[in-house]
Amino acid sequence: MNELGYRPCVGVMLVNAAGKVFVGQRIDNKDSGAWQMPQGGVDEGEDLHDAALRELAEETGAREEHVTILRQMEETVRYDLPEELIGKLWGGKYRGQEQVWFLARFIGEDLDIDLEAHDPPEFAEWKWVEPDQVPELIVPFKKRVYRTVLEAFRELI
Repeated sequence: MNELGYRPCVGVMLVNAAGKVFVGQRIDNKDSGAWQMPQGGVDEGEDLHDAALRELAEETGAREEHVTILRQMEETVRYDLPEELIGKLWGGKYRGQEQVWFLARFIGEDLDIDLEAHDPPEFAEWKWVEPDQVPELIVPFKKRVYRTVLEAFRELI
């Protein structure tokens, strides 16, 4: 495991006008009850800002005209996969992810959210939640990352 690197990734904390955060329930993990914010891999040579907007559009249907990017975290955050998942995700090439997070204000309408904007969809359902609920909804191995992201963006939410 120590020889494996970290998958380059972006994440987006999408907040609405009421200060609530978008979370989606992963379609491949519905039974766990775990929710997450939009996130995904960065393509080779892809600009991080562009990757964040691409991932957001793919996972939520929210396009560039539906959001305003407020901030990018200066530092990256990493997480390691649990031992039982190493070698099973991302072609077995990574031990976890190294993420750059963006805070985006949703200026569209809820009708602009389309979980089937990309095939296959990532999320089965979605909802807006209070910011402090977000770390409690995620799988345990990502909780530290979500707390870090929440604290980094709290003043702007």
